[in-house]
Amino acid sequence: MSTAWVPGPVRLADIAELIRAPAAFTVPGDVLLGAVTSRQQPNVRTLGLAASSVALYWAGMALNDWADRHVDAVERPERPLPSGRVAPRTALGVATGLTLGSLALTHLAAGRRAVLRRALPLAATIWAYDLGLKSTRWGAPAMALARGLDVLHGTGSGAARGAAFPAAVIAVHTHAVTRLSRHEVDGCTGAQPHIALATTAALSLMACALPEPGVQGIAAGLEGARGHAPAHAGDSPFPAARTTMAALYAATAGPAQFRAVRRPGAARVRAAVGAGIHAFLPLQAALLARAGRPVLGSLLSAALPLATRSARKVSFT
Repeated sequence: MSTAWVPGPVRLADIAELIRAPAAFTVPGDVLLGAVTSRQQPNVRTLGLAASSVALYWAGMALNDWADRHVDAVERPERPLPSGRVAPRTALGVATGLTLGSLALTHLAAGRRAVLRRALPLAATIWAYDLGLKSTRWGAPAMALARGLDVLHGTGSGAARGAAFPAAVIAVHTHAVTRLSRHEVDGCTGAQPHIALATTAALSLMACALPEPGVQGIAAGLEGARGHAPAHAGDSPFPAARTTMAALYAATAGPAQFRAVRRPGAARVRAAVGAGIHAFLPLQAALLARAGRPVLGSLLSAALPLATRSARKVSFT
């Protein structure tokens, strides 16, 4: 009779930890940004594309742990794979299944053209990052590209020109967080915490100061229809909402980054990375307000406390 150990059934909680389930809070805002800034009305199709994006994000997390399982056995033995709670083939199966599911959801929501133009490039970038680029100098740019493509994913098969600026902002923030995440285990003795903090400050100012093309014209038209004087070209629509959400973004990411600048040990760097991930929500909200949709931005910001509480149960990193 064999005495070999046979793993028991995989628990749902272990799969949730594998795919960093609560981190999905930060994903739908990308798709919403893409839809709004490409002058589309958010609808059922947007919801389908957001679900597709979440599935692909989760696939990337599972694939990340599968690819890093030997490194994690030394650096993070508590993770599902090195701890033996999830088998490697299970993780790879989850990554593959979620990727295929994402492509199917994109096809259902926006058609074959959206799969070819948006979902496939995004999926290819994520798989290339996890399977080879992550440990190279191209790792952070690849992750930034993936997150920028996620914003464009929200445009479906439509024109993506209007979504280019928010995609670039999200990509820049992603690049800074990804570069910092390289030092979660050993801490950082270089300039990366300073760069992350400077990036947060710069993006906060940009979200406040730069107008969205076309929004001022809409605001001016509404004022004219109501019998008021048209808005001046330099006026900023919804300045209070934009400023508030940009300040929330800075307050979410900045303090932890500042502490990592002062004492860049592993624990503080991990905290700064987690704060940077949480900060996607208020950054997306500020960009939605910039695009003339402050209510949507406020709803997105309202999810921040829930995301923060969820991260205490399942780590985002």
